[in-house]
Amino acid sequence: MAHAPPRWFQWMKYAVYGLLIVNTGLFLQEELTSFDYLFADGINTELLIQAFSATIDTAAWVVLLLMFELETCVLPDEVIRGRVKWGLHGLRAFCYLFIGYACYGYIVEMLYYYGGNVQPLAVVSACALGEDWSILVELDEFRPLTTESCSLLQAPLWQVGGAQVVADADTLRATRWLAWTDVINSVTWILVVLVLEVDVRLQLRGAYTGTLLLVSKASKLVLYSILLAAAVYWGFEGDFLDFWDAFLWLFAFFFIEQNLFAWQAETAAEAGARSAVRPGG
Repeated sequence: MAHAPPRWFQWMKYAVYGLLIVNTGLFLQEELTSFDYLFADGINTELLIQAFSATIDTAAWVVLLLMFELETCVLPDEVIRGRVKWGLHGLRAFCYLFIGYACYGYIVEMLYYYGGNVQPLAVVSACALGEDWSILVELDEFRPLTTESCSLLQAPLWQVGGAQVVADADTLRATRWLAWTDVINSVTWILVVLVLEVDVRLQLRGAYTGTLLLVSKASKLVLYSILLAAAVYWGFEGDFLDFWDAFLWLFAFFFIEQNLFAWQAETAAEAGARSAVRPGG
């Protein structure tokens, strides 16, 4: 629905959208640096999903965000019909496929640090390993094992992913928590957009009122609280890119929510105006 928010609001909104596009490139750069470590023993399809899950996820979300921007702010209601409506929905469905694919990638990545993928090493010190080994620093971050860095690892030591990657217990535990946070964050965002999809359809039908509106607001309050908690956790864990990206996405969907509220108010005002001009209104 087209409406005219203040100019400063528009500039701020599109600045956030632009920063999210930049973040897509940053995630690609970050994941390319871990590519060689993950594929030390050859390319594996599941690891390929894992290796670029954040880049795929962010790119699909950016396109999806722009689709919501078109439908909730840019395009008038009368335009969102026929081919335009189905085109928007088709493109969003295409994005959901990639988002689901990326969510699967986060799950694969989380499982990468569990079970048979993680084996104890029968060495007391990482310095007994060769320099062709690498150290797991945190999720998706690896460094070469050197004579200086090997002394920083405390026994017991673990081999990760069947590759020549070593981690101590504390690092492995922290990495698992970060991997779980990625999964929870991804699933929660999927639930958020499902609620938004329902909101948009109800708004187009003039039914985004009463109990349905209250249920939508309550469910999104819970979901956004989970996302905020994930962002704060990333901040405390020192993963700045994930922290920064999470807050940008919260701001971005704040703008979408504002679009939706303005759209709802405009529709209600138009309905009131039509009622006022009817005989006996």
